[in-house]
Amino acid sequence: MLCRMNMRRQLRRTLRTSCLIALGVLLSLSINVLVGAPSIAQNAIIPNDASIQYDSPEGGVDGEPPERINQLSNSVIYRFQPDATAGENNQGLGIVKSANKSAAEPGDVVIYTLLISTSGADAPTLQVVDTLPVGVEYVPDSAVASIGENDLTSFTVSATNRVVTFNAFVPSLLQGQQLIIRYATTVSPDGVRGDGINTAVASDIEAGLGSVSDTFRLTIRPGILSDCGTILGRVFSDTNFDGHQQPGEPGIPNAVIFMDSGNRIITDPDGLFSMANVIAGNRVGALDISSLNGYTLAPNLFRVEDNSQSRLVHLEAGGLARMNFAVTPTFGEGE
Repeated sequence: MLCRMNMRRQLRRTLRTSCLIALGVLLSLSINVLVGAPSIAQNAIIPNDASIQYDSPEGGVDGEPPERINQLSNSVIYRFQPDATAGENNQGLGIVKSANKSAAEPGDVVIYTLLISTSGADAPTLQVVDTLPVGVEYVPDSAVASIGENDLTSFTVSATNRVVTFNAFVPSLLQGQQLIIRYATTVSPDGVRGDGINTAVASDIEAGLGSVSDTFRLTIRPGILSDCGTILGRVFSDTNFDGHQQPGEPGIPNAVIFMDSGNRIITDPDGLFSMANVIAGNRVGALDISSLNGYTLAPNLFRVEDNSQSRLVHLEAGGLARMNFAVTPTFGEGE
């Protein structure tokens, strides 16, 4: 019973902070914790959530203080592996994998931390193999390692594809000690295709310690590489009917383009237009001829499909697609 109470005090902590946040400012608070609870039962589930309290922006009623609002966050569940107790195998070799952030976007840097411990015997031939998620790449020469407060004299790091291997630790890990390895990774655009899950395995077969693994999941958000794309283009006066704007062929301002989504776009003084956050796929834009003052659609002598006031493009997620419309002055009207 005493052990359970101590564990509860160790796993449940409340952090309180108070500060003034201006409108439009994002406050990010990062907390790294190490749960050292070797007596946690197998299949243990640890929920973690947070809450924020703030005064209602509407203020109080009839001079009363503003209402205090308590907003609860989503709950994150930590589940220990069913074949290990807090990341430790039956021979006393343990590993815990963590990162400095739980979510990232392409272009972000993520710092991973590996904590390896041994309570069964010394680990002179310890090897740690970490398989990174899809789209997460190891930064060369970024790894550092320490036992306690002392940095390691030397160790070997090799990275092949997504597999990073650490070994040849000097000094070696002794019974009762903890080895901490930290290294940097970058998230590439390919990361959005994966599940963000990676597994680290520590082993020392020669010392009879067997192997043990721990898994960490990084949520990879698309960021600017979303399911949408951007369409841009121009409306211009085509004097030689080749479909391309050359010097001396001015852009047409205030021309109207209708998208298949119903959106209406107006060209700027240079005849340029763009539209962001367009859903990926086949998109159609049509030039409104009635919006042109003294111009009509120009014939294209080289591309038959451009002899139309509409354009069909295929827009990739996170990509760009171009719609250009060539027009020519109308002559003889009113004569």
